[in-house]
Amino acid sequence: MHTDPIADYLARIRNAQRAGHRRVDIPASKLKRAMTKILVDKGYISRYIDIEDDKQGVLRLFLKYDAYGLPVIRHIKRISKPGLRKYCDSTEIPRSLNGLGIVILSTSRGVMTDKEAKKLNVGGEVLCSIY
Repeated sequence: MHTDPIADYLARIRNAQRAGHRRVDIPASKLKRAMTKILVDKGYISRYIDIEDDKQGVLRLFLKYDAYGLPVIRHIKRISKPGLRKYCDSTEIPRSLNGLGIVILSTSRGVMTDKEAKKLNVGGEVLCSIY
């Protein structure tokens, strides 16, 4: 069992895309909802629906593929792990694929991309990089 829900979230997306699935179900949380909204806004997944159940709820993500059937998300990697947290200042926010990808951060102002964090001049925990 995973002790890191974010690593589990990223692994489920990665595995579903490698298997060519159109959608993937992931146990929901506030952080995962915020990350999913970013993925939809940036065009990495087509859409998602929030399914309510008696427990925490489920996020159903609809994955996106290009014209050749290749996944839009080429690389998805956890950066800050429970055993070794990675934090950065607003001046040292890492870039993904030289600015072409996105880095998702958890800041004091909420979950956001590297570009938004730079604009707002806030640092935080570096959750993952995607391109």
